[in-house]
Parts: sequence; C-alpha cells; structure tokens
Amino acid sequence: MNDVQFSHEELATLREHGVVLFADRVIFEAQPPMPEARIAAIEAQCAGPIPEALASLWRQTAGGRLDYDLSLPMGGNVESISWSELFWDGSDGYRDLQGWIAHEQELAQEAAQEEGRDWSGKLTHLPFGGFEYLDRIYAVVEPGPEYGNITAWKHGLPPAWTHALHEDSLGTIAPDLLGAFATLHLDEDPLGSTSDYFSGQALLQYLDDRHQDHGLDLDLMDKLVAFYCRAVIDWRTPLADGTLRRLPTTARAALNHAIATDDAELVAELAAAGVGFEGPLQGSALATDVAIGKNAFAAAMALVRAGAPVAADALGSIDGQISPELTTALLANGAEPNVAAIAKCAACGAPASAHLVADACTQAGIDVPSAFAAERDAMLAELEATLLEVRNGSQGHYLGAEGLAERIEHLQTFRL
Repeated sequence: MNDVQFSHEELATLREHGVVLFADRVIFEAQPPMPEARIAAIEAQCAGPIPEALASLWRQTAGGRLDYDLSLPMGGNVESISWSELFWDGSDGYRDLQGWIAHEQELAQEAAQEEGRDWSGKLTHLPFGGFEYLDRIYAVVEPGPEYGNITAWKHGLPPAWTHALHEDSLGTIAPDLLGAFATLHLDEDPLGSTSDYFSGQALLQYLDDRHQDHGLDLDLMDKLVAFYCRAVIDWRTPLADGTLRRLPTTARAALNHAIATDDAELVAELAAAGVGFEGPLQGSALATDVAIGKNAFAAAMALVRAGAPVAADALGSIDGQISPELTTALLANGAEPNVAAIAKCAACGAPASAHLVADACTQAGIDVPSAFAAERDAMLAELEATLLEVRNGSQGHYLGAEGLAERIEHLQTFRL
C-alpha cells in the first residue's frame, strides 16, 4: 500500500480530527489556517519575504506536531534533531510562535549592540518549529544565496552528557521547506517497534484517542497510518541489491537496527556489503560505543571483528554484563583501561571482565588497589543515594530499585 491516496472528503474528515497532510508528511494537533493578515504581519518582521512553502504550510495549519526521525551532521557529530513542534500563536509554553520571534529579536538586538552596529529590526532567520528550548528550526528569510534554507539549531549540553554536543550548533537541513519535510523519516516501523520509546508513538496514541473518544473511522485511521509509514527507511532493498554502501543515511538506519536488535549476523552482512563503520553513529559515539552502551554485546563483537574502530574511552560505555571475550577484544583494539571501568564491570556483574581491565591497568602502571577502592566507594555512595531516592519516590531510575540494589551488592562483594 505504497501509493496511498485520500479523497477530498477524507482529507476534510482528517482536518476535523486535527490532522493535515503537507509535503507527504503527517501533522497532528493541527491548528486552524493562519490568516493572511497574520502572515503579512510576520513577514513585516523579516529581512525578506517568507518562503512560499512556509506560507503555504501556514495557510493549511498555523502549527501542530510532527513525529518523525531526523539526524544531521553537526559539530563533528551525527545529531538527532527533535523537530516535533510547529510553533503557533497563543500556544502554551515553548510552542508560541510570536514568543520565539520576540526571543530572536532580542538576541539579534543584543548581538548588534555588542558588536557596536545598528540593527535593522528585521529577522534574518525565522523560527517556526523545534522542541522546547533544546532544538529549533528556522527558515532563512534574508535575501541572498542562503535564502529559503531550512536550518536547525541545537542547544549544547554540559560535559557530563557523554557523546552529546557541548556547544550550541547549527546545521542545514535542506535548501527549502519541501526538501526539509522530505528528510523527515522513520528509522523503524512504529507498528513493529520493540522499543519503549519510538517515533510514531505520539501520533499512534493521538489517532487512537481520536478513534476511541471522537469517532475517527477505523478504516480511515488505518489508511492514514499506512500513509505515515511510507516514511520508514527501507534499507533491506539496497542491502539486497548491493547499493547500500552508497547510501550513508540508509546504511546508518540499518546499522542502528542491527545494534537495537543485537544482530551480529546483520552486522557481518553489512560489513560484507561494503558498509563502513567509521565515524560517529549517534552524537559523537562510534558504532561500537552505541552497541556497548545498549548491551548489544553480540553486535559489538561483530563490529570489532569487522574492523570497526574502537574509541579509547569505549569501556566508559559499559552498562551491562560484558563478556570477558568482548572486553579482551576491546582492549586489544584501542580501548584504554581505567579504574572506573573496573568498577563498572564489577557493578554490572561482570567480575571476569573487571579483572581483565584491572590487569591491563596494572600493566599501564596504575596503582589499582588504592585507586579502585576510591572509585568503588564513590560509586557505592552514588548508587546508595539514588536507591534511597527511588525507594522514597522522589526520583525514577531506569534500573529500578531492584537493579540498583543488585549493582550495590555486586560492588560490595567484588574482590580484586
């Protein structure tokens, strides 16, 4: 059902249920069309005309929500961009269009003052979407070679966020809005996802609510979902016909799938098809980092066997019972031993791996007993404090109380 077509009546019904189709993508919680006078008022705040495609979007819906995947090279990383909101006037919180316009005006005026120049009062970049204060999408409205470009801004996170951007960064999504919408995709089929969180979850819940509580016809809902799922990246076809190595974005989706499903055979198949594993896969994390962090240890071993690079700090990604075989392979291929990794392995119930890392640390000239004691005590204190907060309900944790208690016990009973 790749060629899904909707009648005028079906589109009108979807509109009644807050759904609008634009550039082959689904917008939900769609707002009423933006009046022409309002479009003109926004344009008056810009250094040039509003790109026609953006004006066309606003004439269909003044804002709404999106539920797709989007990744961009940014600051040397491969960054996931959260473009889940299309701003609209009067929206609560972070989605208010005029609020973001005013924010950009303040920033532009401050920048002009700092540089000792006059500001025209006109925006060169018009914010119209994003996610809260972390990610923002702009249309370039300044006349010139970049006019019409759709760009993304991402907020840098503190250094403690490993593999994340640590400085605010910009990246170009596409030369126009239609191209930007075309880059929105689904890394996996939301109808077959095994993850707790996945793109499509919010839209499917919205549609189910419209069906259950507002009478959206089930057949029309299924038809819309089939239309939506056309955005799922098909990596299997190019893998089968031998062209996947020439499609980096598609190959990245295949590799992410192999890691998510801990599929060593698929990793080997990708390697045989000429897919490269160099460079970042998610943020600054290499494929091996991602696999280790997701406890996809079979996929991680397959990656190492296929020659995928291993980062010096790869052992810092350990968060599960890593086997001594994989630990040995990582150490042999560039991972540097450190005392924190000993404690991580021990806490995760991988004592054999902890001893391997400890031996490597000793060979590197580290005074392991004293350094490990300090690292263990610090980790125990943090785990015990977190467990207390989880048990009293003041904090949640992905391990839960039982998992935290298990790690504490592992650390307490481990001996070098």
